Amino acid sequence: MAAAAAAAASRSEGPPLPGPPGGRPRPVCSRPYFLVLMVFAHLYVLNVLGLLLFVHLSAGEAGGPPAAPPPPPPPPPARALPRLEGIKVGHTQRVELVPGRVHAVRTLSLKPLLFEIPDFLTEEECKLIVHLAQLKGLQKSQILPTDDYEEAMEMIEISQMDIFNLLDHNQDGQLQLKEVLTHTRLGNGRWMTPENIREMYTAVKADPDGNGVLSLEEFKRLNIRDFHKYMGSQKVKMSDLVRNSQHTWLYQGEGAHQVMRAIRQRVMRLTRLPPEIVEHSEPLQVVRYDQGGHYHAHMDSGPVFPETACSHTKLVANESAPFETSCRYVTVLFYLNNVTGGGETVFPIADNRTYEEMSLIQNDVDLRDTRKNCDKGNLRVKPQQGTAVFWYNYLSDGEGWVGELDDFALHGGCLVTQGTKWIANNWINVDPNRRRQLQFQQEMERYAGAEAGAGAPGEWTVDKAYSGVHLEL
Repeated sequence: MAAAAAAAASRSEGPPLPGPPGGRPRPVCSRPYFLVLMVFAHLYVLNVLGLLLFVHLSAGEAGGPPAAPPPPPPPPPARALPRLEGIKVGHTQRVELVPGRVHAVRTLSLKPLLFEIPDFLTEEECKLIVHLAQLKGLQKSQILPTDDYEEAMEMIEISQMDIFNLLDHNQDGQLQLKEVLTHTRLGNGRWMTPENIREMYTAVKADPDGNGVLSLEEFKRLNIRDFHKYMGSQKVKMSDLVRNSQHTWLYQGEGAHQVMRAIRQRVMRLTRLPPEIVEHSEPLQVVRYDQGGHYHAHMDSGPVFPETACSHTKLVANESAPFETSCRYVTVLFYLNNVTGGGETVFPIADNRTYEEMSLIQNDVDLRDTRKNCDKGNLRVKPQQGTAVFWYNYLSDGEGWVGELDDFALHGGCLVTQGTKWIANNWINVDPNRRRQLQFQQEMERYAGAEAGAGAPGEWTVDKAYSGVHLEL
């Protein structure tokens, strides 16, 4: 420590100060020298007084109040996160996920780092998960836009010029259709197509020459409220939304069904992530897509910005941030049945050489549109009952932790053309900020310890909808 202090001091000293002109020596009693001397003198006096006070208290009565305990040592750093090696597309590695049973883990892509594991779940396990989800009850994954959409949009305080600059991705002073498309879906949840944009332009008289491009002058002449009114007046069907499915959540922690616990342990062995991270991640999400169901291409996680906070650590960290996002380091997706028609998982730009958001839309072909253009995606995974696929939503930071968001992890659920599709998702949550993640884990361990000390799991830890279900497997 002394060596480190000396090194720091040497770094802070810097080069010697130049002397006065003419080469004459600096006066010994100059004002700066005097001030420095007085500061050191005061520090010396304070140290002496402190030492005398300490000696006086130490010589007091033995029954006096005990000295304050030393501060606790700093928490150990969160351990590194292991990542599976992809090697190359098609590479297969064998791992023992269940005692006495070897599974094949095949690399499907390197961007994102994506793997497929056939027979990860047995047929009986798949049927049980579906049964438990039905007992729990499913709800719509995305609701239709509300009537107060226009009012909510008007509350957003942003100038028309700011809106134009936000939409103008390439900053060329014009708004192309694909630039507008990337942002219109952030409003009422409706999935807009190039045809929808042209219809809206016609309705509000936004594009007089009909070329599908808005100049800055044309945009300035518009009344933004007309756009909001148009969007609010449109009758929207479930098939028009970004996502058309139903889902529920199944608890996997202590007190859960034995099969749910076994699956979580299997995921832990597959990902090789620390138990304290996996155990404190989200429950299992079970999703049902009926015929016509889909999920347009999206990211499971949000970007890493100073203005964003992770949903799972936000409350524990007690830090304020204007935006909240799901920090899902890993996605493990299970196929629970064989789909009669459609329903593939598409990765539109898997293993592309480069990524550019605007290139996803070319000549009215939107690669993110899983109702129309799934066949044009780079990689499609066909649902096979019991198969699992898993991928990393973030890159590594080079030091064994979470790095930047992997844009190539863009994925979606293709249109189910016949039958029903059942899947389940295990998301492993990790905060890119190591300190916050460790703080979250310690708080969760403390809470779990308090519950264990009470003699039984708390009400919140046991899902009453299926905790007592026992089926012959």
